[in-house]
Amino acid sequence: MTLDRVVWSMLQEALAVYRDSPRATGWLRSHVERYTEPVRIAVAGRSRIGKSTVVNALIGDEFAPSSSFVWYRNGTEPRAHVFSGPGRPHEVQVGRRGSRHHVEIGQFDRADRIVVEWPSRSLRDVVLIDTPSEASPEQVLGDADALLYLMRHVQDDDLKFLQAANDHPIARVSNVHTVAVLARADEIGAGRIDALSSAKQIARRYRRDVAVQPLCQNVVSVAGLLAVAAKTLREDEFAALRALASLGREELEDHLLSADRFAGEQFPLPMEPAVRQALLERFGIFGVRLITALIRQGFDTQVKLTGQLVQRSGLGELRDSIAIHFTERREILKARSALLALDVLFRMEPRQNARKLMADLERVVASAHDFRELRLVAALQAGRTKLPAELQTEALRLIGAEGATPLARLGFDYEAGPHEQREALLDALVRWQAIAADLHAPNDQRRAAQVVVRTCEGLLLPLS
Repeated sequence: MTLDRVVWSMLQEALAVYRDSPRATGWLRSHVERYTEPVRIAVAGRSRIGKSTVVNALIGDEFAPSSSFVWYRNGTEPRAHVFSGPGRPHEVQVGRRGSRHHVEIGQFDRADRIVVEWPSRSLRDVVLIDTPSEASPEQVLGDADALLYLMRHVQDDDLKFLQAANDHPIARVSNVHTVAVLARADEIGAGRIDALSSAKQIARRYRRDVAVQPLCQNVVSVAGLLAVAAKTLREDEFAALRALASLGREELEDHLLSADRFAGEQFPLPMEPAVRQALLERFGIFGVRLITALIRQGFDTQVKLTGQLVQRSGLGELRDSIAIHFTERREILKARSALLALDVLFRMEPRQNARKLMADLERVVASAHDFRELRLVAALQAGRTKLPAELQTEALRLIGAEGATPLARLGFDYEAGPHEQREALLDALVRWQAIAADLHAPNDQRRAAQVVVRTCEGLLLPLS
């Protein structure tokens, strides 16, 4: 039986055991309902790091930031509810002011949670949770299955937050829920035109950092303002940017030395200062500089330009990382959240007739192959387990580091048929069985090979 089905059965059994406890059954029912939902991703980080900007880029619409927890989930029509204390939630209006949507919470200025339902293809497989900067790791992860943690550079406070996010026996065993994001990538290197390339290099370096690797599955860089621009660029803004691009590069650069100079009165184009100020607020100096350079290079239609902005901003890489590490692993992340919830219940309300369930929980956490795969991914990437380079590359691919689907695990970039998949799997299985049985190989290599063998056997079952 697969991990998600085993854990689902445990939730149902726990409901029967605790049926006489309203508090426990309420807790369990909320997690049963959560089990069937899209994966919940909390977006966290320190103050002014750009959490709401990244959330807006992922949704493809602009919402004004809030000091409360704001959940964004897919809906058939725009609407919002405010949760403020006990009782039923209150429906409120979603209005628009300028370029942004606003949730009109009115009297509920101390809302515990705001839930926005929004028609968006990007929200079909995820629920995004924009978190307050002062929220603790426990508050951030209490209702989330996965975490996007934003930072400028890795500092002690960032490491402490990520360590606290894994400060639980089950979390340490199944550390599969975090992607780190170097936000505001355009500010690296004093906003030089090559800042985004520099940010990508720094992200790659952090992926190999022994302090960072055990705490997250990936590190990517994102220029939030550019990412939002890629999804929300308006025709009037594009026209203004094209007009700016008509200036000579040196002439425009001279007026991009500071925000005051760009928005000042002495400007060589008949463009209102308010228009230029709005462009700065939307794209930043770096964004204006890059966009006008791209227009000059031939990306002179809105479609061409936005495609380049998605690529250069890092938004595409962030979405790929969310797909590989979160949405494709939805069942594992949901099972992990449910196991954490069961552990909390057993600690808060221990019962004699729940002892079998407690033993089942310990056994599942220790033996679930899904968690073994992900522990091996972390061990290989952190260098705690070492394989020869060509074997390490294959092992990481087979155990799902580059994607959890069978085709991704086997390295196919096209729709290979069952026969072709089976042949590739048999070839890999024989090779890794030999490594697992090699008495001269180091113990950690043999243990790693055993995990890969079990993965290959599991992938073969549906093809037999």
